[in-house]
Formats: sequence, C-alpha cells, structure tokens
Amino acid sequence: MTVPEKEAQPLSGLRERKRQETRRRITDAGICLFVDKGIDATTLDEIAAMAGISRRTFFHYFRSKDDILLSLQQGMGEMIAERIRQAGDAALPLDAVRGAVIATCAEIPADDMVAIDRLMRSSPAVQARKQASYVEHERTLDAALRERWPDPPRAMALRLVAMVAIGAIRLATEALGMEGERRTLVELLENAFDTLTDEVSGAKADNRTAPVQG
Repeated sequence: MTVPEKEAQPLSGLRERKRQETRRRITDAGICLFVDKGIDATTLDEIAAMAGISRRTFFHYFRSKDDILLSLQQGMGEMIAERIRQAGDAALPLDAVRGAVIATCAEIPADDMVAIDRLMRSSPAVQARKQASYVEHERTLDAALRERWPDPPRAMALRLVAMVAIGAIRLATEALGMEGERRTLVELLENAFDTLTDEVSGAKADNRTAPVQG
C-alpha cells in the first residue's frame, strides 16, 4: 500500500527528529564520559549504555568515538560561509569574514569550546584529524568568498582571507584555554583580527615611506 504524500511527509519529519535526538544523546553521553574518564579510557559500550542504545546502533551515527568530538565542529565552516554569502554589497572580504566568524563563535558557549578543545588535545589521533578538518573549513570559506566575490584575479587573496579566518579561530581557542577564560572568545577573536589589521596597515605604511633604492 502506498502512503499518501501528505502522510509520508510528517512521518519522514518524525523519523528525522528521532534520529537527531538519538545523535544528541550519543554526543552528550560521549562528552560526559570523555570529561570524566578521558577519551582513551572510555569504551563504546559505556557510551551506548549511557545513551540508551545498543553498540550496533552507535555505528549508524558515528564510525568511532573520536567522531563524536569531531562532529561538534563539522558544521562551523558552513555556518560561517552562510554569513559570508549574506554580506552587504559594500562589505570587504576581510570585514565580512571577521563579522561572520565572530557572530558564529559567539553562539558557542565558552565552557563548551574550552572543554572540547582540551579533550581533542588529549588524543593525538583526534588532534591529527582536527588539523585536517581545519583545511576543510578553509576550503568551505574560500568557496563562499569566491561565490560572493567572483572576480578571478582576487582568488589568491580570498584564499588567504579564508586561511586567516580559520587561523584566528585556532589562536583564539588556544588562548581561551591558556588564559583560563580571562577574556571571552569574542574578545580574543576581536583582538586577533585587530592585530592582523594593525600589522597589515603598518606594513603598508612602511612600504610607502621606505626610500627607493637606486
């Protein structure tokens, strides 16, 4: 018997909500256990038990326990990219990226950011995969920037802007943990972009005033 389309749509929506709820339970259970015991000491069976699922069900959502941590930052690049695409007509690429990065990171609780970063640093395997994810984020931002500013001669400069954006997030997150949250992530990001702007402006000023060598 064929289910009418008007009935199938709500059923599909319900299944997706249940899937998202299960994924969230697994993620919450994993993070809780990682914080309490460490990543290496936590077993898949413990995560599954706390999440109220079977070990087999776990693999429908994640390939490994490492993927739980990595999944928490997977959507960050696309969230920033979407804001870049919505930048105003008069916006410059670096200003658009700065605003997009700060707005996106402002939505992430600082405590969560620090805890996740510390957990990732505790596992060499996760840390290696995290570095690879930064490259993917750079590519996502680069694509959004080239979509927003499609002038081919600007391609290299836009790629550099994308790299700067991800670099600012990395440095600000590291500083957040090292400082013991003395400053907020947004403050650290503002400082990172301000420092870059000052350095670039200073370099330009030096170039303008430098004597021409004959």
